[in-house]
Amino acid sequence: MEFNKEELYRKLLQLAGSGGSVRMDAPMKEYTTFRVGGPADLLVEPGDVNSLVTITTALKENGVPYYLLGNGSNILVRDEGFRGVIIKIGRKMSNVSVTGNVVEAEAGAMLSYVSKEAAARSLAGMEFASGIPGSIGGAVFMNAGAYGGEMKQIVTSVTAAEQDGSIRVYSADECDFGYRHSAFADNGSVVLSARIELEKGDKAQILAYMNDLSERRRSKQPLNLPSAGSTFKRPEGHYAGQLIDEAGMRGASYGGAQVSPKHAGFVVNNGNATADDILQLIKLVQMRVKETSGVDLETEVRIIGG
Repeated sequence: MEFNKEELYRKLLQLAGSGGSVRMDAPMKEYTTFRVGGPADLLVEPGDVNSLVTITTALKENGVPYYLLGNGSNILVRDEGFRGVIIKIGRKMSNVSVTGNVVEAEAGAMLSYVSKEAAARSLAGMEFASGIPGSIGGAVFMNAGAYGGEMKQIVTSVTAAEQDGSIRVYSADECDFGYRHSAFADNGSVVLSARIELEKGDKAQILAYMNDLSERRRSKQPLNLPSAGSTFKRPEGHYAGQLIDEAGMRGASYGGAQVSPKHAGFVVNNGNATADDILQLIKLVQMRVKETSGVDLETEVRIIGG
């Protein structure tokens, strides 16, 4: 849909609320962990939950395309950028409270921070998430997981804004969590916060486990280069990294993009990659894996723009 960028900029400034901000022609490489991507027409960071709901409702009513962005750790924005509005849910909506063994976290809170807050109170069950570079909203949206843990194991309810602007509390069952999936990936509702229930544990053991997982990540994953984490979903009965390795694609490059020599399940930006370099390399990997194993690799990374 056509829209006047300057007029929309002024309108979003009004709706963003106290502490909110709006940026025109925002370079998405500054907002994603891949460090690539063309400009978004507009990027707004709402100042609070009410502003977020008002903005999404107004954009929907006026047919303006928008995309919700957390930490940008599981997304690839094409070089052409995004025609519409990126709504960044960040520090303005990152409140965390802990009562007993229950953690209430807003969508913008980082998983690493929430995990540390839980550990500080001797609460166990969220250690798996301590090294995932995402936010609560994004983690709920895709049922993020690592090292045998998933959000569905600890989330008991989610508060979300519906497409008509109303607020609804989803039970765990209603969230329809599956492998890298939730109801929110299908229904267009906006995750506002999550209620997480953990178990009392031994603080020293919890911290030791978190440190162990951190060391495993450092030793096995290419954390020194920009990426979006695991590039591909785990195929049933297989491991993506192993299939890529067996297809001879470990270390393969296209432009500034490379299949990490350290972990074949990661496509990394060697410093000067374009989004197209990454996309072309992903297609090449998918083709070679299909040829050698017959398996269709699906991307875990979400691709937007163009």
